[in-house]
Amino acid sequence: QVQLVESGGGLVQAGGSLRLSCAASGSILSINVADWYRQAPGKQRELVATITRDDSTDYSDSVKGRFFISRDNAKNTVFLQMNSLKPEDTAVYYCAVSGTLVTGGEDFGSWGQGIQVTVSS
Repeated sequence: QVQLVESGGGLVQAGGSLRLSCAASGSILSINVADWYRQAPGKQRELVATITRDDSTDYSDSVKGRFFISRDNAKNTVFLQMNSLKPEDTAVYYCAVSGTLVTGGEDFGSWGQGIQVTVSS
């Protein structure tokens, strides 16, 4: 089985920064594609950032230029650097990964439990 452990959330003032981490362990050998999602109360889940195995990245318009996704392949860890945070960034953030399992099979979607990010005005 694949486990994803998220860390780095918390409470910050507007304009501040946080770095989220998502460490994959268990049966996963390597990550193929990793995503960061967020969901605020009363809103739909939003895909905010994606990174592929070759480090190609993509961002939603709402975070482009402020958030940066990266990965450490040796540690099977994905990061989300969040800068110039705004109150509207307040949400629960989730990482999701697909990848190759130690069995040689494929994992098509494992999810973290979610971490709270709160930005005060």
